[in-house]
Amino acid sequence: MERQETYFEDLNEGDRGPEWSTPEPLKRTDFVKYAGASGDFNPIHHDDEFAKAVGYPSVFGHGMLTAGILSHYLTDWLGAGNLRRFRTRFSGQVWPGDQLSCGATVTKTYEDGEERRVECDLTVTNQKGDVVITGTATAALPARG
Repeated sequence: MERQETYFEDLNEGDRGPEWSTPEPLKRTDFVKYAGASGDFNPIHHDDEFAKAVGYPSVFGHGMLTAGILSHYLTDWLGAGNLRRFRTRFSGQVWPGDQLSCGATVTKTYEDGEERRVECDLTVTNQKGDVVITGTATAALPARG
């Protein structure tokens, strides 16, 4: 998804945000790249033998990798400089081959001082429809004109 300008007047309670999916399924390489960027080299995210030895079918993605994908979606939709709050809750694991989809629902629109704010619920699901992250966000959006 590319950055779009979203205005306060364009959103109402109950509106859905744009749907967006990762361009391709996640690969083990994506997990390794994230490990390098974050410094989190827990072998459960890159070593299949280790992951299997502790009871998992394979390596799985860092929770914060998935949260980063959701934040990318959110900032493209509402704008990084507009975010006032962003919270996530991990609810499932992300495996090699998973294709992730992000979505949002506007839950509240209001004015707070001079800011026009929207609150929304967020979800990330895999290709099976399983929710892997839920979240909430608040953004202060510009007015049209």
